Amino acid sequence: MLETSRIVRRITRQVRIGGVRVGGDAPIVVQSMTNTDTTDSAATAEQVIQLAETGSELVRITVNTEQAASAVEDIRKRLDAAGCTVPLVGDFHYNGHKLLAKFPACAEILAKYRINPGNVGRGDRHDSQFRQMIEIACRYGKPIRIGVNWGSLDQNLLAQRLDENAAQPTPKSLAEVTRNALVESAVQSAEFAVHEGLTHNAIILSCKVSRVQDLISVYRDLSERSDMPLHLGLTEAGMGDKGIIASSAALSILLQEGIGDTIRMSLTPEPGGDRTREVRVTQDLLQSMGLRSFSPQVTACPGCGRTTSDFFQHLASQVQSHLKQQMPLWRLQYPGVESLSVAVMGCVVNGPGESRHADIGISLPGSGEHPVAPVYEDGEKTVTLRGDDIAAQFLARVENYIQNRFTDN
Repeated sequence: MLETSRIVRRITRQVRIGGVRVGGDAPIVVQSMTNTDTTDSAATAEQVIQLAETGSELVRITVNTEQAASAVEDIRKRLDAAGCTVPLVGDFHYNGHKLLAKFPACAEILAKYRINPGNVGRGDRHDSQFRQMIEIACRYGKPIRIGVNWGSLDQNLLAQRLDENAAQPTPKSLAEVTRNALVESAVQSAEFAVHEGLTHNAIILSCKVSRVQDLISVYRDLSERSDMPLHLGLTEAGMGDKGIIASSAALSILLQEGIGDTIRMSLTPEPGGDRTREVRVTQDLLQSMGLRSFSPQVTACPGCGRTTSDFFQHLASQVQSHLKQQMPLWRLQYPGVESLSVAVMGCVVNGPGESRHADIGISLPGSGEHPVAPVYEDGEKTVTLRGDDIAAQFLARVENYIQNRFTDN
C-alpha cells in the first residue's frame, strides 16, 4: 500500500459533549440535525436514531417553543429506551434564555446549547439575554457553540463596522466587512461567555456563510484568532449535487489546512428524501481525505471503450451493497474493517495496478481480453477467477480476506 501525506491539524482546546470529545487530538466529529417537528417526540426520536445509526456522533434538534422544550425529556427517554446514547444539542434562537430557564429538564438533558449571537436579543437586551443563557450553561455544566451566520449577523455590529469602513480613505468591500464582522462577533461572544463564567474548554465556534470562497476566508481568519474548536459547515448549501459539491469544495480545503474539529453537511433533502444522506456524505468526505475511516471503500473504474460490457459496473454495485449490508455486523465482529479498501476494475490498463494498491482487488477482462479475472490481496496476485459466477467467487474471497485479516486472535 502506498503511504499518503498526513494532514496536520491545528492545535485546539478540547470540549466534551456528553461522551464525545471535540477538538484537541480527538477525531473530527460528524454531526447532523433533525428536520422533524420537535414537539412530535416519537418522530424526532426515530429520526435521531436513524442519524445516529448512520454515524452521526452529535444530533442537533430545534428548540424554538415551549412545547418543543417540554418534549426534549420524552425524546431523551425514547432514545435511552432504544439504546441510543447519542448526545442531543439544542438549537436556540430568539427565546433560548426563556426556554432554558422555564424548562430545567430540557436544560439539563441537552448535552450542548447552540447559541446564535445575532438572535439572542437586540440593543440593551442582547447582553442580558446572552448572559442568562451562559449562566444556565454554567449551572448545568454544559458546553455551548457560538454559531454566527451571515444571514443573521448582529445588525448593530455590522452597521457600526460599515460606518467605520465608509470613513476610511480606501473602503473595503461589503463582503470583506461582513466577513470581518462575522469573526469579530464570534470572538467577542466567546470572550463575553468566558467573562460570565464559562471555561475556555466549554466553547465551540462557527461562522457559517453560503459561498465557498467566503467560508474559506472566514475560517482561516477565525482559526488565527482563536484556539477554540471550530465547527465547519457551509450553511444553506443547497440540494443534490450542488450542495454536496459546494460543501466538499469549501470544507476539503479547510480540512486540508488542518482547520476544523467537527463538521456537518447542511444539505437540503429532496422532497421525501432521506435525512441521513448528509451523514453519509460527511463520512465519505472525511474518509476520502484520509482523516477518518467509517466503512470499506470501493475503488471502481468509470468505464470506457475498452469496457463495453457493464459487468464490472454490476460487480462494483454488488460489492458496495454487500459491504454496506454487512457493516453493522462486521463493525462488531471485525474491529478495523472500516479501513478496508476494495478495487473493482474493468480492464487490463489500470486494473492490476489499482488492485495491487487496494487491500483486495479484482481486474475484470475488458473488450477483447481473455475471460479471466485476476485477484490481488495485499499487493500480490492470489488467484485467477473464471466462469459465469465470478461475482459470487469474488465476494467469497472478500469475506474470507476480512475474516483472516480482522479476526482478533
